[in-house]
Amino acid sequence: METVSAVHGKQQDIAGWMIMLLAAACGIIVANLYYAQPLIGPIAAATGISPGAAGLIVTLAQIGYGLGLLFIVPAGDLLENRKLVVSLMVVTCIALVGAAYANNATQFFLAAFVIGVSSVGAQVLVPYAAHMSLPETRGRAVGNVMSGLLMGILLARPLSSLVADLLGWHAIFGLSAVATALLALVLLRYLPQRRPPAGMHYFDLLASMWQLVKTTPILRRRSIYHALMFAAFSLFWTASPLWLASPAFNMSQKGIALFAFAGVIGVIAAPIAAPIAGRVADRGWSRPATGVAMLAGAAAFLSTHFWSGGRESSLAVLLAAAILLDFGVSANLVLSQRAIYALGGEIRSRLNGLFMATFFGGGALGSALGAWIYAEGGWSATSWLGFAFPALALLYYLTEFRSTAQ
Repeated sequence: METVSAVHGKQQDIAGWMIMLLAAACGIIVANLYYAQPLIGPIAAATGISPGAAGLIVTLAQIGYGLGLLFIVPAGDLLENRKLVVSLMVVTCIALVGAAYANNATQFFLAAFVIGVSSVGAQVLVPYAAHMSLPETRGRAVGNVMSGLLMGILLARPLSSLVADLLGWHAIFGLSAVATALLALVLLRYLPQRRPPAGMHYFDLLASMWQLVKTTPILRRRSIYHALMFAAFSLFWTASPLWLASPAFNMSQKGIALFAFAGVIGVIAAPIAAPIAGRVADRGWSRPATGVAMLAGAAAFLSTHFWSGGRESSLAVLLAAAILLDFGVSANLVLSQRAIYALGGEIRSRLNGLFMATFFGGGALGSALGAWIYAEGGWSATSWLGFAFPALALLYYLTEFRSTAQ
């Protein structure tokens, strides 16, 4: 039985301050996945990781996160949600301290993997917001919470770069451990309990996930949509720092970090796009809005491909492309989650785990291809590949008009 605020037996809508708390929590938790990405060089040098193995600094966290999405997030349909989230955050704190004090490769690799696994607490909180919302406001609530998660993703890289520049690379992990611990105490104090209906055992729960994939066309369609969009997003933020550091722009690491912060006008775009997308979904306009989001992603890459102005104007166009891409990706994410969460509260955590695992797989593909395609063909080839991802999503989206799936 769920413990929710109620008056005269009717569920009240989620409070505004609770949405803000959940949004902040998602951002703080998910940021832990991205702090190490711009710090691979100094971390590898300090811990004795060879250049050939340095990619594992990021890859192990991504693998851990994927496993957590598949094997921990679905437990939100089985276990009391507040206890599950706070327990995961305690594990995250321990792993962050381990990363901060790591002086060898084994210790840091283990810490990175555990950080990835335990950071899925954010993906327990997103469907939690949907559970606490009324059906007519669910899209807006999910959109606002997702804006916090997107801010965490976009702010993590430039923040870790600047903190490392001032205090060394260890500091960002120590500071995040303190922030995560404080957040866990706040959630333990203010987050209402949610107890899913009793019934299914854990292994039956996992076995049911493949059945959900086979029998839920909305889940399959929306997962593919966003895997392609997130691949474009990850490719952009992997390759664009390489382009900025090249002779075309000749920017320092601090300058690239500042560009990423400026691109966090894209963070302003994300909180705007996410709630707008949620309201659009609440009004039943998900299908046309999905097409607009994909067109925005495709247009972002085309704008950089065809621009041939000077250094300053090219930088401005790249920044505008980042904002447009962030807007399209965040809108598509909220539209997809709104559609998936409408399928039923009792399976919402499993659906979320499957959806997130799929689209983070797309993100890993985009990251892996981004550095390779830039090395092989420069930004021209990169922009065409980036364009191809939302273009493929659009082609698949067009089949929606002759399909019963939505």
